[in-house]
Amino acid sequence: MFAKPFRVKSNTVIKGSDRRKLKADISAAFPSLSADELSELVPNKQELNVVKIYAHKGDAVTLYVLHKNPLFFEVERRLYPTVYALWHYPALLPAFRTWPPVLQKLIGGADLMLPGVVVPSSGLPHVKQGDCCAVTVVNSRAPVAVGTAAASSAEMQSLGMKGRGVSYSDFTEIMDALLLQCFLHALKSKVKKSELPLLTSTFLRNHMFSCCPSGKQLDIKKSSYKKLSKFLQTMEQQHNLVRVKELTKGVESIVEVDWKNPELRSFNVPETDVEAASVQDGDGDGDESPYHPPEITTLYSVSARLEPLFVDANKRKGTILQPAEVRIVISTLGRMQECYQVVFPGQVPTTKKGHIEPIDISVASRGSNKKVTIVKNLEVYGLDPAVVATALQHRVQASTVLQPVPGAKDKVLVQIQGNQILQVGNLLLDHYQIPRKYIQGLDKAPKVGKKK
Repeated sequence: MFAKPFRVKSNTVIKGSDRRKLKADISAAFPSLSADELSELVPNKQELNVVKIYAHKGDAVTLYVLHKNPLFFEVERRLYPTVYALWHYPALLPAFRTWPPVLQKLIGGADLMLPGVVVPSSGLPHVKQGDCCAVTVVNSRAPVAVGTAAASSAEMQSLGMKGRGVSYSDFTEIMDALLLQCFLHALKSKVKKSELPLLTSTFLRNHMFSCCPSGKQLDIKKSSYKKLSKFLQTMEQQHNLVRVKELTKGVESIVEVDWKNPELRSFNVPETDVEAASVQDGDGDGDESPYHPPEITTLYSVSARLEPLFVDANKRKGTILQPAEVRIVISTLGRMQECYQVVFPGQVPTTKKGHIEPIDISVASRGSNKKVTIVKNLEVYGLDPAVVATALQHRVQASTVLQPVPGAKDKVLVQIQGNQILQVGNLLLDHYQIPRKYIQGLDKAPKVGKKK
């Protein structure tokens, strides 16, 4: 990733506390290093510089430099040794051997392919996919490159030593590959034809995220695409996998999937991620995975006005606290800034300031004597408006439409004929198990008269 131009953001001498933390991080990442070896790599009294750079595609990288030689670099909170460090300690990482002519390809930025790996009589080094590893050339122990294993040792052998062995791709390109994997996985095993058209935001949230391998996190902003719309545009124009259309202004949907596309048909779904299809909506059509309501917690943020009250507790402005934590310091919450946390199963918790928007149910008049029920803010709770609309349509046998919410990007409201507040409430409370306090408008349901 350093073969191409990069930009230096800062170059500073490391502080004592940061030096101790670096030594602890290196020791944890590479436990085979002895205390003496660690002190030699990160000496206590020699000048060590921290250089922060941006790689050519924008990746933020931190370098630790001793005597003008970079010894370690850090990307996404993971430490990697450089070849300079490995020259002193070549056994620090498992190493793959290759032939000298292959070295020129590696210098040009190519990955080490398995046909170019020289397998010793003792067999391949033991690695798991994603493990940091080194590359050496025949007749030399000095590492010439550092990368990550593209597959485990067992997988490399099962593939007949064909395909990619060690990757030197930029981390942005690794995220691109993960995006494509989750995209193909979602199309092949999650999306059903009956779901189309499918909101692109719903496709990402409910399908692609669930296809992300354990231990990895899907983040479009860390890819070269930066935005979901750009990624899907590439999948449409260059891969011919899907067709995306703006059915309503400002809201894109996947309207067609080419199930016969060779790239999609040849994709193998990881065995550990294969799951049985189950029902999400209230009518059991078998096309959706089960919906699990999010766990929502009210939190409080220390405001600038109240920061002095929390100084002794080492809580600064912006610190997020549980109500119980606040009560230890102060008996009132009225002047603090309220926040909330939303936790969806299998996803990273998200915390936002302010009050969470409730699901809003209202009745509006259309024409002289017609009424419609409008449901908003379903997306806040991870509910697909299209799925909810279908479930309501089946329940009340009335037509439904989806419309963009005025002034709100990527939000859609559900409109259904008649005053259906009671049915909407039953669906949200009983089937989706949304707590009543997060639903607004249930009191407007028509009163059911008593039978005589």
